[in-house]
Amino acid sequence: MTTVAERTARGREARKAVPRSSHSALEVDPGRDPVAIIEEQNRTRLPSLVPIKYGRMLASPFAFYRGGALLMARDLAATANTGLDAQLCGDAHLSNFGAFASPERNLVFDLNDFDETLRGPFECDVKRLGASFEILAKDRGFSKAQRRESVLRAVRGYREAMLQFAGLGDLEVWYAHRDTTALAAELQRAHDRRFAKKVKRATAKVETDGDRRALAKLTRWVDGTPMLVSEPPLMTPLSELDDKEVVESALEGVLRSYRKTLSADLRVLLDGFRPVDFARKVVGVSSVGTRCWVALLQGRDKHDLLFLQAKEADASALEPALGASRFSNHGRRVVEGQRLIQAASDIFLGWGRAKATDGRAELDFYVRQLRDWKTSIDVESIRPSELEEYASACGWTLARAHARSGDRIAIAAYLGKSDVFDRAVGDFAVAYADLNQRDHDALRTAVAEGRLAATEVV
Repeated sequence: MTTVAERTARGREARKAVPRSSHSALEVDPGRDPVAIIEEQNRTRLPSLVPIKYGRMLASPFAFYRGGALLMARDLAATANTGLDAQLCGDAHLSNFGAFASPERNLVFDLNDFDETLRGPFECDVKRLGASFEILAKDRGFSKAQRRESVLRAVRGYREAMLQFAGLGDLEVWYAHRDTTALAAELQRAHDRRFAKKVKRATAKVETDGDRRALAKLTRWVDGTPMLVSEPPLMTPLSELDDKEVVESALEGVLRSYRKTLSADLRVLLDGFRPVDFARKVVGVSSVGTRCWVALLQGRDKHDLLFLQAKEADASALEPALGASRFSNHGRRVVEGQRLIQAASDIFLGWGRAKATDGRAELDFYVRQLRDWKTSIDVESIRPSELEEYASACGWTLARAHARSGDRIAIAAYLGKSDVFDRAVGDFAVAYADLNQRDHDALRTAVAEGRLAATEVV
């Protein structure tokens, strides 16, 4: 077992191989075709849904960035690599943070998307996070100084938190978390009372009517029985699909195999519910086109409902650069990564597998609750000062995630107490925002010239 001194020395040695200032660099292949890379990812997607993905990515440069995890993974592969690994989120942009219910029914703030999770160098997540603030702030018309400050706040929040975690014991790090009450209190201390009030109002709203809103949005009543709504192509009940018998059989297979991944006590809980309805659902931006299903299950009576989401899991966008996952099931890769990264995870989190209906042998899925007290920031209305405070919270949260699975002492020693790394990532974020804008323009051109079809569906 290595000592604290040895781990500290490892971090400082990494500076010699990869100076902190080198993280500002961004070099891309002159022949790089962003549209071709995006098309490559869609080969396994449902063809009828892919135009929706393009339509969503066209909405803004930030929307494009959200859908371009594979693009950035390729670009980051050519940048500096410290060799200081942690369990990466893989898609740590600012909209993949939010609040949700812990098993103890507290509203916690944490990362909430893990489709691309994989072990790799910590700076990959930090750069994706930093660039997301630059791109969003630019979309919102914030000044250059305001954009810069939001990025620096995110990276500084990460660095300072990692220094803090380096001084804590392993159990203290594992138990560390941030709930929305603590977040509001921190905003009060930072004299951003307006943002603190927003957080408090959002918390109260979710805690009082979160489940009712989910029920109203996802279900309709047919002869006194709750059924999933029909809003094609975004929400399509199983009964409306041409191959419903084949799909239903596959979904039943997913749930059977999923049940085996739960602990014995949770299998007892799940067995108290019976499936009532299924629907195919379009989610997110990057995920559009993957097979994603909502399962409506009923417990004690028609008012005792459980919504589960079974989402297809493919290889992580990071795998070409960082190597294959050690898990044979990509659903398990997502679940195990999420459990490592999050301070509190959904009790129904698990994985399954089903026969494919498109010629492939099998498909991997992960399963979780859908809409369990979930809420997130409104990026369309957030003010510059609020974005800066939010950036600090995201930076702290990402550091906590990496501290659980990586060598926090070595990473902290590498980052140090100065802002050299912060400013380097700030410069990288500006360069990447410019590249992202060009990629967004390339997609727009491809659609305008008929190379791709895009559908605008909210």
